[in-house]
Amino acid sequence: MNSKQLLVDALAPALAEHLSADEILNLIEVPKDTSHGDLAFPVFQLARVFRKAPQQIAADLVEELDTSNFSNVVAVGPYINVSLKREPVGATVVKEVLEAGDAYGNLNIGEGRNMTIDFSSPNIAKPMSMGHLRSTVIGNAIANIAAKVNYNPIRINHLGDWGTQFGKLIVAYKMWGDDAVIAADPVKELVKLYVDFHEVAEEKPELEEEARAAFKKLEDGDAEMIRLWTWFKDESLKEFNKVYDMLNISFDSFNGEAFYNDKMQPIIDELEAKGITTVNEGATIVDLEELNLPPALIKKSDGATLYVTRDLAAASYRKETYDFAKNIYVVGNEQSVHFKQLKAVLTKLGREWSEDMVHVPFGLITLDGKKLSTRKGKIVLLEEVLKEAVDLALEQITAKNPDLANKEAVAHQVGVGAVIFHDLKTERMNSFDFNLAEIVQFEGETGPYVQYTYARSKSIIRKYGKEISTDLTEAFGLTDDYSWEVVKKLMDYPRVVANAIERFEPSQVAKYAVQLAQLFNKYYGNTRILEDDAHLDARLALVKAMTVVLKNALGLLGIEAPEEM
Repeated sequence: MNSKQLLVDALAPALAEHLSADEILNLIEVPKDTSHGDLAFPVFQLARVFRKAPQQIAADLVEELDTSNFSNVVAVGPYINVSLKREPVGATVVKEVLEAGDAYGNLNIGEGRNMTIDFSSPNIAKPMSMGHLRSTVIGNAIANIAAKVNYNPIRINHLGDWGTQFGKLIVAYKMWGDDAVIAADPVKELVKLYVDFHEVAEEKPELEEEARAAFKKLEDGDAEMIRLWTWFKDESLKEFNKVYDMLNISFDSFNGEAFYNDKMQPIIDELEAKGITTVNEGATIVDLEELNLPPALIKKSDGATLYVTRDLAAASYRKETYDFAKNIYVVGNEQSVHFKQLKAVLTKLGREWSEDMVHVPFGLITLDGKKLSTRKGKIVLLEEVLKEAVDLALEQITAKNPDLANKEAVAHQVGVGAVIFHDLKTERMNSFDFNLAEIVQFEGETGPYVQYTYARSKSIIRKYGKEISTDLTEAFGLTDDYSWEVVKKLMDYPRVVANAIERFEPSQVAKYAVQLAQLFNKYYGNTRILEDDAHLDARLALVKAMTVVLKNALGLLGIEAPEEM
């Protein structure tokens, strides 16, 4: 049931000549003060049509409405305020949730079409740092929400496995590398070599030229360069997968930049054949000045390719392979110009599907107010942060529930979930400072708070110990304010899911989960849920419906819901 649709249906006959159903829907508001009703409809924009004062229009419309679904309909100044009939609406909503189960909130926005989602995409020969967290968890949540609305999500990890940094790494390896040391801890030692290169290059800038030459040899297929590159890549993937396993995230494709090496030339040839490129100081570019964008650099003067070239090939490959309805890039906001250039070049090539490409940017994570940087050696390892979060969760669980049978497994769900939830509850364009001790708390707007609410609710259901009926047609009977707020929030879940995918904004779901947990805890604190009276079955049905939706919301975020804490 959609409460706003009930009001649309009531208003539509009187306003059919002036507003469409969608226009009415978009005008409906939810009053912040619940004493003003459940919904409100402002009539300001009808004043010119009816040539009356808004207050009079509201009063006249109230007289015309079918009020069968409402307990109260009143004109308050220029607003029509309505209150829904709590008992029948509550019974219908709870029944819908319990009968649908995990399918509650499912929508058909995607119509089964493919959505490619490019996310995480760490660089080879560097560890997964906290800097990779945002793309990884935002991208995974978008994929989960996409599936909820009937897209077929295709998760792509576009590995940073190509580029001049490999020339730098190879030069550093040849100068200072020790195979035995690297074999003992590959990624740590490769990072050290990378950092050492930049420190020495500040004094010896000629090293940068050596690095460019080494990368060109790699591009040209030099056997020794490819051997080193393959070794670096294989060792890095082993380390990355440890983190992905902790986060319970998987991918459909690990095709990185190198995969497109043999797929770039047809794009370059087409750009040149259509006269889209020009040569500037030996480099091949696409001029984008008319769009107020810097030129897209297709080839350097030495023939080496760049990010844009490989992304042109990657976008074309994804369209040909997956025929995507949407091609999503979950990449930091600092790359926004790059994606504008990418779309602009594809548009010049006549690729109409470039309109279906969406850059989903996000803000930074800082640590003590400072940006994280691999180049300068300031690395906070994501694996270590997740392990520390699990340890902190285990401490709190042991203190609160020392007899819990599967403490370690629950601590993993809670600790990892806390890190994911903290990231996703923040609107993605906002940056935030990371403080682990605050994140792994059972109070406040945290992941553990939401998980604990779920576990508490499941405990109530276990204590009840009987089958919970979905047949609520007899007498639902729950009309108190606390249960009603939970019902309204449950009713709102499909709308939240739709908003989250429309805006590619998982924080919509995370904030909803916190709000639902808070409303339920108010209900729990003010209600004797297990009291044996006429409304016992209805209360338990409401509790169960809440657990269904809360678990589903956490699942969309990539977070598990422990049955006990």
